[in-house]
Amino acid sequence: MSVNSTLQPPGGNALLPSPRAVIELFKPITWFPPVWAFGCGVISAGVAFEGRWWMVVLGAMLAGPLVCAMSQAANDWCDRHVDAINEPHRPIPSGRMPGRWGLYLALLWSLLSLIVAYFLGPWAFGAGIVAVLCAWAYSAEPLRLKRSGWWGATVCALCYEGLPWFTGAAIMTGALPDPRVLMLALLYSLGAVGIMILNDFKSVEGDRALGIRSVPVMLGFDRAAALACALMIVPQSVVILALAWWGAPLHSLGVGALVLAQVALMPTFLGRPGEKAIWYNATGTLLYVLGMLVSAIAVGSLAAGGVS
Repeated sequence: MSVNSTLQPPGGNALLPSPRAVIELFKPITWFPPVWAFGCGVISAGVAFEGRWWMVVLGAMLAGPLVCAMSQAANDWCDRHVDAINEPHRPIPSGRMPGRWGLYLALLWSLLSLIVAYFLGPWAFGAGIVAVLCAWAYSAEPLRLKRSGWWGATVCALCYEGLPWFTGAAIMTGALPDPRVLMLALLYSLGAVGIMILNDFKSVEGDRALGIRSVPVMLGFDRAAALACALMIVPQSVVILALAWWGAPLHSLGVGALVLAQVALMPTFLGRPGEKAIWYNATGTLLYVLGMLVSAIAVGSLAAGGVS
């Protein structure tokens, strides 16, 4: 059976997708990380919101319901042949997203993302272009970066953390963000590579069968777990030192406490990485993103001339 023949639901010939199928395709649950990172970028700029609320709201929409949603639609369209075998319940292979509507929505949302980014200023527009290109490069041939555990995890981390953080700060200042902001965005992007590796633990069997060289597939559970933990902890350790150096010792201690809490959870994960990856991805990542917020508050306070 061809994939196209699976695009019609049993007993019907729908021409348009249902609203529920569209929402499922866009996966709202995945919007939180980039919207959170965008918010951290806004806070780290240290600029008053007065007169900029519309930019903050529009930027949050760009990070989540537009760019992130577009990336999910593009990924599902490019994976439709595989999903027809492994996950036939998804909107496209199940026929709830008929014909080429998955592709049309991905392209339309790409265009909408660029239009919205354009109205947020040149720096946000540039970041939007990079985000859209990365989303398609991750999923689509001939690049299809998701085949590589290293490239795929790195691109995802950049798009989920670094680019939204940069965009949030850029629209508030209307200029290239402060070097301290750029440093935080980069460090938390590097740490997020570890989070992306954790995400790959749940699909190891399928990745092996399909020849996708995720990090857990290449290194095995134990080594991949150790690497994920190191990638999360090392950049945060640099953040702790940087905050202290910049004159925010209390915020540095706050991030340090959150990192110690992550370290305290690691033995449980490292002892049974195959079983505990989802658990640590939830608990450790929560502590990680709280550290992002503390760091953003620190730099925003310094930029605004406040004290730590």
